[in-house]
Amino acid sequence: MPRSRFVKPIAKRVAQNIAKWSADATGAQEQVFQKLIKKGRRTAFGRDHGFDKIENQEAFKEQVPIRDYEALRPYMDRVIKNEQDVLWPGRPKYFAKTSGTTSGVKYIPLTHDSIPNHFGTARNALFNHFAKTGKGEWLDGKMIFLSGSPILELTGSIPTGRLSGIVNHEIPNWLRKTQMPSFPTNCLEDWEKKLDAIVTETFPTDMRLISGIPPWVQMYYESLLERSGKKYIKDIFPNFSMFVYGGVNFEPYRTGLESLVGRQLDSLETYPASEGFIAFQDEPNDHGLLLNANSGIFFEFVPADEIFSNSPTRLGLKNVEMGVNYALIINSTAGLWGYNIGDTVEFVSLNPYRLIVTGRVKHFISAFGEHVIGKEVDEAMLAAAKDLNVNIVEYTVAPQVAPPNGGLPYHEWFVEFDALPDNLSGFAKRIDEQMNRQNIYYADLLKGHIIQPLKVTPLQKDAFRNYMKSQGKLGGQNKVPRLSNDRKIAEALEGYKLE
Repeated sequence: MPRSRFVKPIAKRVAQNIAKWSADATGAQEQVFQKLIKKGRRTAFGRDHGFDKIENQEAFKEQVPIRDYEALRPYMDRVIKNEQDVLWPGRPKYFAKTSGTTSGVKYIPLTHDSIPNHFGTARNALFNHFAKTGKGEWLDGKMIFLSGSPILELTGSIPTGRLSGIVNHEIPNWLRKTQMPSFPTNCLEDWEKKLDAIVTETFPTDMRLISGIPPWVQMYYESLLERSGKKYIKDIFPNFSMFVYGGVNFEPYRTGLESLVGRQLDSLETYPASEGFIAFQDEPNDHGLLLNANSGIFFEFVPADEIFSNSPTRLGLKNVEMGVNYALIINSTAGLWGYNIGDTVEFVSLNPYRLIVTGRVKHFISAFGEHVIGKEVDEAMLAAAKDLNVNIVEYTVAPQVAPPNGGLPYHEWFVEFDALPDNLSGFAKRIDEQMNRQNIYYADLLKGHIIQPLKVTPLQKDAFRNYMKSQGKLGGQNKVPRLSNDRKIAEALEGYKLE
């Protein structure tokens, strides 16, 4: 009996359940809130913040301030030291290791209670898609999840790794028989060797579903075509029918990936984060992502322009509006309380509650999943300038996804120097070294040859002043953004390049 036939009634029930709670998402959020507070009372954090006195969301906001990782670090340090019942009853099952801001590497707890949010949501999103479209043939063949290494290290006594690697330890038995690549192949650290092994393993298989971040998937496609001599992926995997993605904007990659496949595919967008599975595409033809309101996370929304104020407005789901850019705050079964994950979202529907990801609270670059932040580029630039005795007037950084002369994409640093360095390539190399040290995702992309080392484009004298003047933003409190996730500023600066 094909697996799709067995799963079909289960998928139908999953879709019905999603429809039920999404029709009353605010009610679901109230239930989640009450369960969180009840369990939170048994923790050190709950005692410190008077959870025994909290009966409603207004009282919660009075007792629990918004925090980032640094502000929560004293409690995290206690968890790492093996103390129990600190942020959540017991101790975490895993730490998801992720890139931080001022904190460097962050260790995000995954508890026994929060794991269903991550892995149950992924399953439910796929089953819901099956129920909505009637297309479940991807269940009857092989599936590949291009992820990080599942090798875990210990932080204190808690297994630690990338979330995508941890996923491999939680795959249910029914899926392991069809999951690829093999565990030994997935453990390979060198991306080129790993990719070669993945191609070897998957080339003769009946691949039906592929999941991964678009640039990594593109490399996989290209390697398959080179190995096979075929023109299209559809010629290698004739039954390939489902692509699952999340974490970066897919649109810049869509045309290229579909041209490699040789046809359009069904796709499913998800919004997973180390802190929790936030949302997923519940309707195949709707670009909005359904807020995961019934899965152990109580959400708060702060107008993005208030997030750094002393008393920001904190809204529950019932008070959000469409078209407003909100900073996303979560409270969860992982023991994250009033936690600012740094993302900004905008609702595109209130019935049901669907959103899109609009960016980060601060300027950022994540064109390839690298999550580069302002602090990282500032420190890299300052260190390189100091080491080589170079004076910088101003600079900004943008991704170059499609280099005009071909080759791998890269980060382009537009720099106005006081005096042009004698060795511009050496200066760029020094910045690149600093970025490698600070950002583990950037380093992985370089090692995996997903991107090439950054390039420095020198600009004419007064380039930034003239640019700001052209934008009507000369003087006052206006500043040139250090980071952009698109090339709008970069394109405006093209006319100021040094010849």
